[in-house]
Amino acid sequence: MREERRDAGALSWAKSFVVALVAVALLRAFVFGVYYVPSGSMLDTIRQGDQLVGEKVSYRFVSPRPGDVVTFDDPEDPGTTLIKRVVATAGQTVDIHDGKVYVDGVEQVEDYVEGRPTLPLDRHAPALAADVSYPYIVPGDRVWVMGDNRTNSLDSRYFGAVSVSSITSRALFIYWPFADARGL
Repeated sequence: MREERRDAGALSWAKSFVVALVAVALLRAFVFGVYYVPSGSMLDTIRQGDQLVGEKVSYRFVSPRPGDVVTFDDPEDPGTTLIKRVVATAGQTVDIHDGKVYVDGVEQVEDYVEGRPTLPLDRHAPALAADVSYPYIVPGDRVWVMGDNRTNSLDSRYFGAVSVSSITSRALFIYWPFADARGL
């Protein structure tokens, strides 16, 4: 009798454990993603080595907006995830000159940008520049993304506008290092 209770308890615990594992796997696959940031391309907003959580649901219902920090599949290296900020969306015109970014002719106020001027890649790294000329009109179903550390970011200046379907999540918050945990 006692042994049956012990076996029933162990079985119940095992079932609960399996259900919890499946729930976590489903949440990670369809709702949340956890990402490690290997570079300084988003300084000072996100530092090299930070770990963050992104949510995968909202862009199924709404389009990314300028200012959103997103993760997406690297167009140059499938299987690699990048993180950048959306600067412009489909139909908007991006121009970069005099160290500033302009969207639809309006200079962008970008307090989050690491203090150096923004240059088209053809100016400071001509071998890396995409076949992009300015002003650039973002095609339908695409977004223009840039790292906040403009002099150390391979972004839409390098690989062009990113397909909305390649966006994997909207970054929500940094959780590690814990002392620097904050929303994005």
